Amino acid sequence: MARIFCIPGIIFLLCALILSILVSISLPFLPALDLVRVHFGSGIKTASDGMTELRFGVWAPCYYDTDGSRTCFKAAVAYAINISNERANVDIGASWTRGLAVHPVAAAVTFIAFCMSFSTHHLVTLLASLVSFLAAALTLIAFAIDIALYANVHHEMQKVAGKTDTSAAFWMTFAQLLLLLLAGCTVCFGRRKDRLSGASSYPMTSSTKPGFFSRFRRRT
Repeated sequence: MARIFCIPGIIFLLCALILSILVSISLPFLPALDLVRVHFGSGIKTASDGMTELRFGVWAPCYYDTDGSRTCFKAAVAYAINISNERANVDIGASWTRGLAVHPVAAAVTFIAFCMSFSTHHLVTLLASLVSFLAAALTLIAFAIDIALYANVHHEMQKVAGKTDTSAAFWMTFAQLLLLLLAGCTVCFGRRKDRLSGASSYPMTSSTKPGFFSRFRRRT
């Protein structure tokens, strides 16, 4: 692959891989990397104490009490959470969080594309470009699921006076999507440029056929 396109493609894939791994770990293992965050101001009463903040991760939600302590649910592929106060009862079902498992799948495909991007073989670089676009498609699906979760949480938490915002992992997924698209394009363009440069490197041989009247020339 052309050198000018090879290095940027690898860098894009590396950055996308790092982002995808961090997002895939998420809550409850990385407290700062949540998808959706809900603020309750002075706190909403729960079974244990006043909850001031609720964070939604890929594997579990975590909530913060008025004393600053953090409590996380057990990590699972799909989780559900129920919040109630004197105003309303809010239930976020597991159907809204089950699709978040697409994030680690996208991370695995991104890793495969990153490993293949180091090859100089034409077929492997073509596959690396296709796998990059596949990872981008999976990331797009994951991002759509994140948007759906945010929209549902925002709608439901208004019933209990909660302010809902997107958080770090949400925007990291969006950045990952852009990086994968750039990586797929640079790898694809690099392969095309390499093929064109390889084709132009072959020597051109020209041959001229004898004219019609040359066969009537006098032989000496």
